[in-house]
Amino acid sequence: MRIRIEGRELPQSPELRLNNVHVGMQRRSEVVGRVSVTENDAVWELEVAGREVDGLLDVGGPWVHGPPGARFLYLSWGAVHGADFVMFRRAKLMFGDVPTELLRDAFDEKGVLVGRLSLTDPAGDPRCARVRPPVISWTLE
Repeated sequence: MRIRIEGRELPQSPELRLNNVHVGMQRRSEVVGRVSVTENDAVWELEVAGREVDGLLDVGGPWVHGPPGARFLYLSWGAVHGADFVMFRRAKLMFGDVPTELLRDAFDEKGVLVGRLSLTDPAGDPRCARVRPPVISWTLE
């Protein structure tokens, strides 16, 4: 199934800019598609495997983390120093928070599952922890 995560409103503090902070999608233990906080928006597109298990849809693959029944994607924040990415915060995008019919339609290749969220929390910091609706909205396009 195809998934697109659209992040808007990256945090813009001078401290984050000075520390060359980026956000990216975690694939296994590597953070890829890194976007600097100097940008306004970020988009990640990925393919996720799906399968039926006892009548329920389960997702997997290198982008997916967590045990069955609690699968999620990670958006990871870190400071970039040369080739090093020093992670300091992550956000969990839970598959359990996606409406069942949208997840099922994406699995059946009826469209792309799209998650949209602000990447800045109410304090102006990088969004972290579990990101739940209405902070993230899920659609099929």
